Amino acid sequence: MLPISASQDDPPQTAAACEQCKKKDNLALDFVFAYQPIIALSTRSIYAHEALVRGPNGESAYSILSQVTDVNRYSFDQACRVRAIRGAAELGMQELLSINFLPNAVYRPEACIRSTFEAARLYDFPIEKIIFEVTEGEQVQDRQHLVSIFRAYEQFGFHTAIDDFGAGYAGLTLLSEYQPDLIKIDMELVRGVDSSKPKQAIVNGILSICADLNVRVLAEGIETMAERDFLRDAGIDLMQGYLFCRPAFKSIGVIDPSSWA
Repeated sequence: MLPISASQDDPPQTAAACEQCKKKDNLALDFVFAYQPIIALSTRSIYAHEALVRGPNGESAYSILSQVTDVNRYSFDQACRVRAIRGAAELGMQELLSINFLPNAVYRPEACIRSTFEAARLYDFPIEKIIFEVTEGEQVQDRQHLVSIFRAYEQFGFHTAIDDFGAGYAGLTLLSEYQPDLIKIDMELVRGVDSSKPKQAIVNGILSICADLNVRVLAEGIETMAERDFLRDAGIDLMQGYLFCRPAFKSIGVIDPSSWA
């Protein structure tokens, strides 16, 4: 199925959002991206890069996200996709690109995805190398709507991921309704997992469930070798965190060689 334009039959809210899409370049919010590698430990290689919003001079994500409102949320979400793809292409990224999206800013997946397809064509970045993950911290107002977005993106050929699994809405109920390509275990479960029996039990439970559902598991927020080693021994291969590489401002990160050992 190809992305389509809004029609006269669309609800006013959707039609207004599609008009905003046409004006996305007029967004009065200056931001760029840092890219943090996601590694595959077994092959000592980079699996993907997550695009993380930053201010134009490297200011924090919060400094930008705190300026997102109901008025500019849709335009911001659209601009994020385009700028993340453009930046990845300009950097010559060969691995997968993970882009956070705002589910509350997506009115009709087939209409709201148009700018992503346009950017992928313009910057020659394959859509099959794009992962869409739910952004951290946004309160999802309609879980069924989120599920419909995920299913549409899957049909379009994108990969999908649930971020912060084990925290907030990103839990078992969502997983029972939709099985993405990836889940990212919340960093609060990762922090100190090597010395916490409860966290170890929860992580092992998540791994068992995801194995049955054919969902890959990624552990984020890894900062110590002890955390890495426990998660590796538990069966997790995809990892992300400061141990391997901090987000690289407008560049592709280089993995610390000592983090593989």
